[in-house]
Amino acid sequence: MQLKLAAGMVTPLIVATALFMENMDATVIATSLPAIAHDLHVDPIGLKLALTSYLVSLAVFIPISGWMADRFGARRIFRSAIVVFVLGSLLCVVSASLSSFVLARFVQGMGGAMMVPVGRLVILRTTDKADLVRALSYLTVPALLGPVIGPPLGGFISTYFHWRWIFLINIPIGVLGWWLARRHIEDLRDEAVPPLDWAGFALTGVGLSLLMLGLASEGKHLVSTGWSLALGGMGMALLLLYLAHYRKAVHPLLDLSLLRLPTFHAGVVGGFMFRVGIGATPFLLPLMLQLGLGFSPFVSGLLTCATAVGAIFMKTIVARILRRFGFRRVLIVNSVLAGLSIAAYALFYEAPSYVWMLAVFIFGGCLRSLQFTSLNAISFADVTPASMSHATSLSGVAQQLAAGFGVTVGAFVVQGVATLRGHEQLGVGDFAWAFVVMGVLTMLSGLMFVRLDRRSGEALAG
Repeated sequence: MQLKLAAGMVTPLIVATALFMENMDATVIATSLPAIAHDLHVDPIGLKLALTSYLVSLAVFIPISGWMADRFGARRIFRSAIVVFVLGSLLCVVSASLSSFVLARFVQGMGGAMMVPVGRLVILRTTDKADLVRALSYLTVPALLGPVIGPPLGGFISTYFHWRWIFLINIPIGVLGWWLARRHIEDLRDEAVPPLDWAGFALTGVGLSLLMLGLASEGKHLVSTGWSLALGGMGMALLLLYLAHYRKAVHPLLDLSLLRLPTFHAGVVGGFMFRVGIGATPFLLPLMLQLGLGFSPFVSGLLTCATAVGAIFMKTIVARILRRFGFRRVLIVNSVLAGLSIAAYALFYEAPSYVWMLAVFIFGGCLRSLQFTSLNAISFADVTPASMSHATSLSGVAQQLAAGFGVTVGAFVVQGVATLRGHEQLGVGDFAWAFVVMGVLTMLSGLMFVRLDRRSGEALAG
């Protein structure tokens, strides 16, 4: 019992090391986007490609992460993924153009696709469902330190040193995670692993890459508008071919039949809509604070890290809230409140007081943390252990695609508003309309939870 308890405490902390590295990396780069754009001589909005390429890489390789863990062992894949992520970080350091930077971020995504999902899979397979909400909360609290430290650290480095140094932070963290995994992660594997659906992997991998590249490159970033439309169209065609392939495949890469489970459907589809609305915030908010309001990267980072502070606080009380109100009510009401918190960014006009901004950031962080924990838990409420690997893959793909779509939609709105207003240089008003649109999308996600049974997730809430 003591060994089991120790493993149950140590494993989430090791996986949290990987989450810490990934989350800090994402928040560091978001704060440093204007500095990176200036150094690479590109439009800041064009750097949406760097964010979406990372997210697409996650979506492409997450589906095979579970199979690789089952086939080669969770510990081996987890440690290898850390190595790939650190290698991608080094490639970011030496990038000299937008295309090379986008490629380096794609390599980072390959490591992230294997790193966090495999670690989460270990936790899901070794944790009782009654303890799942608590385990996920313990897992994410240390990982949320990344978003707290990342923005001010990235802003400090970009303001007083050089943005390339921010990617070197991952090296010592990666070494620590690699060493801890070697000692403590269970080498879980399945002796009866079905063959990998290579055709499905090719169709979804290439299809998702082309679709997101086409959408993200619109605005003549890297390729022309014609090529953007062509790439997006080819990507959509390949994804439609996967649907035909799925109906005939014996062991499909993505098991879409799981969407028949009401709780999984609500968590994945409703979570997709919610994450589209939220997804643009890490990209647009630092740009608005720096390009629109004239804050330095350091000040911008100090302000935006308040969101993570609110998220950490919410993790300490989320279980009690879910027990008191239930998953259905929380997911519906919180979608509306979270959407309003995003739309409130539109009120940041002509440098409002720091107190008002910090209050909005902290409150918004609490709401998003509550929603993410609820979505992550309800998605797996009725998934059997045998289907857990497929469920984590499909859920992970949906999450990354939603974030990528959010960045793309947010960039479209900013560019569209700036064009209509005849602005060559982006202003705070251009960003304000984008946050209103993304806030409305977030609120609409609440409709996806109306059909949930009122008692859904009772076993998880405890």
